[in-house]
Amino acid sequence: MAGTSGGRPSICPTLLYADAKAAIRQLTEAFGFTELSVFGGEDGAVTHAELAFGNGAVMLGTKGTGGVFDRAMTGAGTTGVYVVVDDVDAHHRHAAEQGAEILMPPTDQDYGSRDYMARDLEGNVWSFGTYAPETAV
Repeated sequence: MAGTSGGRPSICPTLLYADAKAAIRQLTEAFGFTELSVFGGEDGAVTHAELAFGNGAVMLGTKGTGGVFDRAMTGAGTTGVYVVVDDVDAHHRHAAEQGAEILMPPTDQDYGSRDYMARDLEGNVWSFGTYAPETAV
């Protein structure tokens, strides 16, 4: 079984955007991610970016670059990502103030979590909540 060391996440959702620069701006400004790295092509498109949140990360790039992942994702649906946050209400308030499209306000769930749901600029659904899956086996 593969693992990771040095505090690196072992799972990173990977997303493609028509406007990756706008996505990075929204993810950092509205949702509180930290930009780790952004690499661009000669045409100015984001070929690969990494953003962190807590001990997790997402990788993203621009649609239409012709790379292997871009070709594999052609015609694929949007993505849903769940991010664990300590204060759901404060996180929601900040995202809403930044203009994020809120799909569900902070809500207490039957399984003990409190979470909210938002859509990013290109239709991916982001859930932010207090539930953190137990990964130790």
